[in-house]
Amino acid sequence: MRSVQAVLLSLLMLCLSACSSFPNSDPLNVNVVGIQPLQGQDMEVRFAVKIRVQNPNGTNVNYNGVALDLEINGQPFASGVSDQSGSISRYSETVLTVPVSVSAFSVLRQTIGLSQVQTLNNLPYVLRGKLAGGLFGTTRFVDSGKLSLPGPMTGSR
Repeated sequence: MRSVQAVLLSLLMLCLSACSSFPNSDPLNVNVVGIQPLQGQDMEVRFAVKIRVQNPNGTNVNYNGVALDLEINGQPFASGVSDQSGSISRYSETVLTVPVSVSAFSVLRQTIGLSQVQTLNNLPYVLRGKLAGGLFGTTRFVDSGKLSLPGPMTGSR
């Protein structure tokens, strides 16, 4: 019994020392830099969301997959995944493009919400995502801000 306790205590100490050996790192800076329409299927709408990912750390960030969830006006709107892989070098940045899908129900929910707001300017959004990087290398990120969607064109001739 005593040897089992000693083994468990040794494993606990090993785990704690392994966690403390991870370097302190700053979170990635992620910003939405573009949204382009893609061809959809039946009742879905698809977009290519472009995000700029900045690595403010002294070590490379390796990834082998990207996942995004986009919330607009407090409601889930779109989600997408990509199996791209690569590396963001230390103190550098890259632009990633991730296809996202919007269901007809999300469009309907947003339309009902927008009819109560009466404006397409300054809609709050939250983008949550992750760069997959293996067992302990997954990096999660959040970006938020305001979207200003174009309204109907008006003007005189």
